[in-house]
Amino acid sequence: MEPIVLTPAAEDAGARIDSFLASKLEGITRSAAQKLIESGSILVNEKNIAKNYKLTGKETISVTLPEVEETDITAQNIPLDIIFEDEDVIVVNKPSGLVVHPAPGHSDGTLVNALLYHCGDSLSGIGGEKRPGIVHRIDRDTSGLIIVAKNDAAHLFLSAQLADHTLARTYEAICLGNFREDSGTVDAPIGRHHTDRKKMAVTTHNARNAVTHWEVITRYGGFTHVRCKLETGRTHQIRVHMAHIGHPILGDTVYGAKKAVPGLTGQCLHAVGLQFIHPRTKELISLSCPLPEEFQKQLRKLEHSC
Repeated sequence: MEPIVLTPAAEDAGARIDSFLASKLEGITRSAAQKLIESGSILVNEKNIAKNYKLTGKETISVTLPEVEETDITAQNIPLDIIFEDEDVIVVNKPSGLVVHPAPGHSDGTLVNALLYHCGDSLSGIGGEKRPGIVHRIDRDTSGLIIVAKNDAAHLFLSAQLADHTLARTYEAICLGNFREDSGTVDAPIGRHHTDRKKMAVTTHNARNAVTHWEVITRYGGFTHVRCKLETGRTHQIRVHMAHIGHPILGDTVYGAKKAVPGLTGQCLHAVGLQFIHPRTKELISLSCPLPEEFQKQLRKLEHSC
């Protein structure tokens, strides 16, 4: 991809380069600009610079986005429950059991295969591959809203929102046990499990900060229907945090009871809400989707048992 060349004016002298880029490039925030600087995609006078670099007004700035490469991922006509779509983004209500991205053991039949078929050439190449711009992921056995970027500018803009927590994600879950309080926050770092590399755990070893806010919706004796809001987005975050405080999610055979729940695919964890600033219009977009039938069925069972 050909680099974008920018030449600051004299009045730009003293401005931070991330602020300058955010004002000149559509869809680029300061956070996104800083990521590009750190990756070496932005050069000043053909040299790498710090993200807090201040302009002199005499530079030549080169901005290069990753080259888009063809992949061997097959486009497949898999039905999608599309909640929102325009030229920049697409939001899908992912069912439980659907893997987001091809990986060993899941080479096809994924959300990405479906998006390739649906979107055609309208795909973000920010990852260096010609594939839908998956901004964030949802576990295979978790259902709900996931946002995908259709172009590089949208991907950078949404990724920056994810980093500064302005892209808000709300989940609902059925957890084991009765929460003592009506609401609370789990602030505990998450890293790879020290013995089982397929699992995550609350740990201080090679961990990243993780914060989950929760509130009780309804109590059902030995179970609680809760709403969770992510402040960070670590792998398996809600599942790990709920298990950490003694309330694993119903149906989670990795972090909770090992026996599967009859009639339930995966765990009762659903991404019910999504809020973001649109990369082109800058409007606040708030989306929601209903709980899947399996989740609602479990709630009806709990209601009848009380």
